[in-house]
Amino acid sequence: MSEHDNMLEMSLKSGKVMIRLRPDLAPLAAARLKELASQGFYDGVKFHRVIEGFMAQGGDPTGTGSGGSDLPDLKAEFTQEAKFERGTIGMARTMNPNSANSQFFIMFEPSPSLDGQYTIVGEVTSGMEHVDQIKRGGGASGMVTDPDIIVSMRPVSSST
Repeated sequence: MSEHDNMLEMSLKSGKVMIRLRPDLAPLAAARLKELASQGFYDGVKFHRVIEGFMAQGGDPTGTGSGGSDLPDLKAEFTQEAKFERGTIGMARTMNPNSANSQFFIMFEPSPSLDGQYTIVGEVTSGMEHVDQIKRGGGASGMVTDPDIIVSMRPVSSST
């Protein structure tokens, strides 16, 4: 395995974001994001919930926040070994800890209240300036009108 085996490249309207998956912390969630990205699942999917100073959430093909992939939900993979810092990628879920599926969120700022409560699946290694440009939502829910999209997201092949 090379270092590229756990990298995803996400294209946003303003540029490329490199994501390092953390199968050491969340093997199920890391495998899920890689599988869905390789299928083109995330292409054109909206960042439907974006809260200034907190996070940008995407990965729901319906754009409503209640959708996911056709694959079964994942078991929670919570850890105290990593923290929710700027650039951390977590798996979104409902009140049920074992409900993560395809939705993920990228932190704009640290959020210690999430530590040990949500699965950490990866981190942005470059391109965070593009994440910072994702259109913000309004109100407490952070729902976005005419949201930005993931142009494409694919695993980085080890041959590049």
